[in-house]
Amino acid sequence: MKHVCYKAALLGVGLFAAAPRLQAQTADRKTSIGLHANATQYRGDLGNAFWKWDNMPYSGGLDITQYVGRWLDVRLDLDYTRLRFPQDPGTFNSTGQRFKAQMYQAGLGFKLKAPIKDSFFLHPYLLVEPQFSWVLADRYATPTGPNNFNRFGTFGGQVGGGLDFHLGESSVFYVQATQAYLQANDDRLDGVDNNATTFWDKHDRYLQFTAGVRANLGKAKDSDGDGVSDKKDKCPNTPTGVKVDMNGCPLDTDGDGVPDYQDKCPDVKGLAALQGCPDADGDGVADNDDKCPNTPAGVKVDATGCPLDADGDGVADYLDKCPNTPAGVKVDATGCPLDRDGDGVPDYQDKCPDRAGPASNKGCPEMKAETKKVLNEATKYINFDFNKSTLKPSSYPKLEQMVQIMNEYPDYSLSIAGHTDSKGDDNYNLRLSYERAAAARKYMLSKGIAAERIEARGYGETHPIADNKTAAGQAKNRRVDFDPYLTGETNAAEVKYGAAPTISELKAEGKKLPGKKTIGTGSPRSRKRK
Repeated sequence: MKHVCYKAALLGVGLFAAAPRLQAQTADRKTSIGLHANATQYRGDLGNAFWKWDNMPYSGGLDITQYVGRWLDVRLDLDYTRLRFPQDPGTFNSTGQRFKAQMYQAGLGFKLKAPIKDSFFLHPYLLVEPQFSWVLADRYATPTGPNNFNRFGTFGGQVGGGLDFHLGESSVFYVQATQAYLQANDDRLDGVDNNATTFWDKHDRYLQFTAGVRANLGKAKDSDGDGVSDKKDKCPNTPTGVKVDMNGCPLDTDGDGVPDYQDKCPDVKGLAALQGCPDADGDGVADNDDKCPNTPAGVKVDATGCPLDADGDGVADYLDKCPNTPAGVKVDATGCPLDRDGDGVPDYQDKCPDRAGPASNKGCPEMKAETKKVLNEATKYINFDFNKSTLKPSSYPKLEQMVQIMNEYPDYSLSIAGHTDSKGDDNYNLRLSYERAAAARKYMLSKGIAAERIEARGYGETHPIADNKTAAGQAKNRRVDFDPYLTGETNAAEVKYGAAPTISELKAEGKKLPGKKTIGTGSPRSRKRK
């Protein structure tokens, strides 16, 4: 039995080392049932075997414990107990006597526990337990004499203390040492009355050493089914299936306050507002969704975490000095429309993006006043053969001058509009005005001016500038106008005189010039024209 005691002591040391992993749920599992083993040491009228560890008789029993409170348990013990003296079987004491006894005992004990938390793994206690014993005693007066066999019932009790080691929620290992007493002046146990007068000497008594295991019955209430009882659960409404810690709260691996089952970034501390994910630049977009993770503080961002770009020009609003640029317009690093020629007119509005000009002229260079004068007065110097569209040689110098102007101003186009006086047939006059405008255009094209830069139209006699009733007025009305305009803008003649098909348009549509042929007609009325 000595070895049993040593093993019990070693187990107690092991349990103490494992303390952080052990928990108690006594308040939840209030009833337990256990089995235990006993070893006894006798002291009485025949002698004293206290603290003698060899050859101790051993026995056992079962116990039922009811939890009352943090400081008190009630225990029912049912024991089979063996005693003998001397402890060596078959030996006798100094007076030649020995005895042995078997006892069937029932006791109702009160465990006075240290008032510490139920969750603590180790619970020391004191035990006070009244008992009733049914004794079968066998005493030998001498080594050769007959034995004296007694059967009797008697009251007594035991007092002592022990340690409960809580093995999780369902079981307890305990060790206990008590001193047990039988009823005073009852000498039937060892059969000897020494007529003692003191309390200690007139009771037959024995030391009992106990080691046992108890199983906690029942199941603690666990409303959310997370494996932690309601009494201990600090998070009693955890959703089904969520892993929890020892306090019943959902695991939070990164400690950011967002439980793992709700945390999209469970291994990195983050913000509750972003489902547990971090936001390094503080723009309100989680880093794992942020396409621009280094946005400066305070800058408004879109759903991807990138700075807002309201006009979609590729420059963020907080850097954009021109935040309302029209869609599709190319911009510089500051978000402003490109202005290649630096004239203050952005390229997308500049008719001449590579040559500087004022905004009033749509970004194009303005023609000099003397150049405009040349064009305005050119009509005076363009002459044709009588009643024909053939240019006279005297017209060439002025036409050459206009070619030079067109080369000097490559962003401009030229409108040539032919006119006649009111004499003769209207359709004849219209055709003649077309042919003379076309003759001037043909000459300039022959000098290298691009066809798309010169438009020729005929208006016949419809737009006089003087009175056709006088010869002087008729002479003024027989003219060819030269008007410059920015390429791409409305034809200058159309602005002045209204719509009329151009030579180019007529050819593109496969149409002939309007009116009768003017060359070689010999018409008397036509001979009066220039």
